[in-house]
Amino acid sequence: MSHSSVRVRFAPSPTGFLHIGGARTALFNWLFARHHGGTFILRVEDTDRTRYRADAMEDIMASLRWLKLDWDEGPEVGGDYGPYFQSERLPIYQEYARQLVRQGHAYPCYCSEERLQALREEQRKNKEPAVGYDRHCRYLTQAQRAEYEAQGITPVIRLAVPLDGSVTYYDVIRGESTVECATLDDLVLLKSDGYPTYHLANVVDDHLMRISHIMRADEWLPSVPRHVLLYQAFGWEIPVYAHLPIILSPDGKGKMSKRFGATAVREFRDQGYIPEGMLNYLARVGWSYDDKTEFFTLDDLIEKFSLENVNKSPAAFSYQKLEAINAEHIRRLDVDDLSGRLVEYLRAHGVPQAEFGVMRQITPLIRERIKTLADAIEATDFFFAAEIDYPAELLVGKKMTAAESLAALQRIKAVLESLPDVREETTEGPLYALAEEMNLKAGVLFGILRVAVTGKTVSPPLFGTLAVLGRETVLKRVAQAEEKLRAML
Repeated sequence: MSHSSVRVRFAPSPTGFLHIGGARTALFNWLFARHHGGTFILRVEDTDRTRYRADAMEDIMASLRWLKLDWDEGPEVGGDYGPYFQSERLPIYQEYARQLVRQGHAYPCYCSEERLQALREEQRKNKEPAVGYDRHCRYLTQAQRAEYEAQGITPVIRLAVPLDGSVTYYDVIRGESTVECATLDDLVLLKSDGYPTYHLANVVDDHLMRISHIMRADEWLPSVPRHVLLYQAFGWEIPVYAHLPIILSPDGKGKMSKRFGATAVREFRDQGYIPEGMLNYLARVGWSYDDKTEFFTLDDLIEKFSLENVNKSPAAFSYQKLEAINAEHIRRLDVDDLSGRLVEYLRAHGVPQAEFGVMRQITPLIRERIKTLADAIEATDFFFAAEIDYPAELLVGKKMTAAESLAALQRIKAVLESLPDVREETTEGPLYALAEEMNLKAGVLFGILRVAVTGKTVSPPLFGTLAVLGRETVLKRVAQAEEKLRAML
């Protein structure tokens, strides 16, 4: 297969926000297309109108764009094989369903829901294998069909599955499988309201859109034999199948669920993960380049991705590993880039006063300390607050009294007032000298100053923090800390 003929698709149903499992499927398709210089298509499987949500459609596109998974054809982009919403393609499916009926590969079924329900009950009672529909309408005469039509019954259209023989198909990840036709039922292809089922729409669209490789979650494996029968009935070439392993919850016992934490891409974004970290981690859930490489840029992934290295076993999701990889990507971001992202994140999360100039000075102080953008909220809040509040007890130095701590703070204040500014190179020497002169451990003395200016016992590096806050704010906060200590005496 020539590289440019690689055409893959991500085909979500907009019934909920983009799940991390769906994002991983999209990523693998996107990487495969980019690796081969092929085409990545976004197709929307929106024929389930009862569960369709407009906000889900917006979320899917926004989440893919945030992850930098751009599509070459699809909604808002266009392309030669549209429309890309299945709900806009109904006449196409109806025509292909009629073609199958004409050729004897499908038939109209007039059975009521009541009859089908009674049939299921009967099968259950007799402990018969649940092969499904009993093919009652498959052998109706023309006269019997005409009678049903005369009653105004709109039929569904069912696939006429061969009564004997088997279906063999190949999956790149799982190898060859054979299924006996006797185990397959005559599934519905077109519902009575004119809407296709997943099976018909999927096969017709994949053929018409010239999809070369179908990469999707392995929950769709049971539908492959039916789809192969459809391809054979139409006389179409079957695309290459690759069913991806499921992502398990962290305990490895079932599908990912909210019980363990975030599951939708938007939740991870809201929690301060960055796309580079998410993509790197997601690529590693179920795929590996070798047994040691963990860190990948997007360009690395495009270069190294192959279906042969996708694991067929399910993989458990690890929030800890995601956090570690995300932290690594944050550390490698350019300071200006990270500063801009932090400002945007802080403003979106209740810190409207965050601005780039200040953040550009803060970022080098916190970059090594944050694992997500959200960590920056607590790490930087005192920089943007007009007033800081904290318990006075925090100002009392280790193994010191309030009076001793006040005396130390007054000495600190005197040193700072004598200096022309509070830049790192200006303050560090004199404050270390003061600790020595007072026979205090530097850590204890600096701890008192840290609480005075940040309200915290743990903060970004102290001297860098003083420089960002500026002389006026530092002296003002030290004076307020003095008052707090005096009130304790």
